[in-house]
Amino acid sequence: MGIIICEMKKEDIKQVQDVATKSWNSTYDGIIPLKIQENFLKVAYSDEMMQKRFKSSFIFVAEVGNEVVGFANFTPVNNEGQSELSAIYLYSNCQGKGIGTALLQKGIQKLENVKEIYIDVEKENSVGKTFYEAKGFKTIKEYDDNFDGHILKSVQMCLTV
Repeated sequence: MGIIICEMKKEDIKQVQDVATKSWNSTYDGIIPLKIQENFLKVAYSDEMMQKRFKSSFIFVAEVGNEVVGFANFTPVNNEGQSELSAIYLYSNCQGKGIGTALLQKGIQKLENVKEIYIDVEKENSVGKTFYEAKGFKTIKEYDDNFDGHILKSVQMCLTV
């Protein structure tokens, strides 16, 4: 499987939205009620929000053939050398093939002067937590997150680069 990791182009937006929706639905099934997932995705991955993300953050896509199968979204590096990995999503059939690792490595490589990368992950998202732990992220704190009226147990993790 030939994987290409590159910066997202405007024409990738619809595919990125599809990856976000399908990965959320499979990852959070049984963790976050579907209606709350739909409400979140409608706002966070709307066309307008995607335009904002495209202009103000770093989004890398993983392509197989000409299809986007995953993406990672990083905030710009702040004055302390910190960035937040706000999303790293893949189609479920593409997990476990090194694509997430390649997306993370691309972000580390492209983010100038980054010293720390932060991520918030739901405690029940064992696939995500295991992935981040395997990449060297350490748990900083656990907290309750009121997510549209649904309380999630969240974990903040940090990778020192």
